[in-house]
Amino acid sequence: MTPIPETMTAIGIAAPGGPEVLRPETRPVPRPGPGQILVALAAAGVNRPDVLQRQGGYNPPPGASDIPGLEIAGTVVARGEGAERFALGEQVCGLVAGGGYAQYAVVHESNALPAPHGLSLIEAGAIPETFFTVWTNIFQRGRLEAGESFLVHGGSSGIGTTAIQLAKAFGATVLATAGSADKCEACRALGADHAINYRSEDFVAVAKAATEGRGVNLILDMVGGDYIDRNYEAAADQGRIVQIAFLNGPKATANFSRLMLKRLTHTGSTLRPRTVAEKAVIAAELQEKVWPLLEAGRCKPLIHATFPLAQAAEAHRLMESSAHIGKIVLTV
Repeated sequence: MTPIPETMTAIGIAAPGGPEVLRPETRPVPRPGPGQILVALAAAGVNRPDVLQRQGGYNPPPGASDIPGLEIAGTVVARGEGAERFALGEQVCGLVAGGGYAQYAVVHESNALPAPHGLSLIEAGAIPETFFTVWTNIFQRGRLEAGESFLVHGGSSGIGTTAIQLAKAFGATVLATAGSADKCEACRALGADHAINYRSEDFVAVAKAATEGRGVNLILDMVGGDYIDRNYEAAADQGRIVQIAFLNGPKATANFSRLMLKRLTHTGSTLRPRTVAEKAVIAAELQEKVWPLLEAGRCKPLIHATFPLAQAAEAHRLMESSAHIGKIVLTV
């Protein structure tokens, strides 16, 4: 094994603000604590929560690194006390509460998974935050079952492209919204049965037509705002809506009588503040139920662009432009 240095390059946030506040700086290499592994990174995914943290709106939970970055992939180079799940030299990917934009990061071994066979470490670095989020919200909280209908907003995003593939793989009829013809075509290529251009089509009308007037069983929403009321209209009786973000704002006027008359369930969750043990449950289910799909080539992260670690600011500019289809990844 290559000796572990005392310091590393990481991306710090100079002050809350635009992408330009992301700057390379020298930091101590973290040391793994009990149950943790130290990973020499090859890749780190870029996600919307990273943008919110940079802007000053999503602070890391207590004890987490202030370095942005929630998903990593690389090689295990050291193990803390009691960490025996992965061997030194093994390639892994993992979910972290911070610290991903760096040359090294620590992750609890229960929140890490073997890098899927057949995928590169760059692809593996695009998996954890997205697949953990999709699995817990669609299948654990949303209880999606084969034969049901599923609508995801933001179908061309990292979350959306993952949600389409997994919902389809588990037997759902999939609808997705996106903001251009190219993005809609990308959604269909990933398995969406219906791709709805929200700039020119009414997703409520399309959802009802696609389900013969019944409405959809499950909606995954990251938009919020006026979509909340429209989701209630698009949902089937006893439908479920799972909220994971609010790109159009967390406040809305909604007709809550639909919630009662249709017996809807509207829930939501965040991932980053959850405990290591809670995330470990998600990781175990992913390894059992999703890793075989990844290794068989039935689904995979869609990589739109990669940037060297030092160009994290450019990666954030692309993220905020919404011009991407799929994931943006930093390479180390």
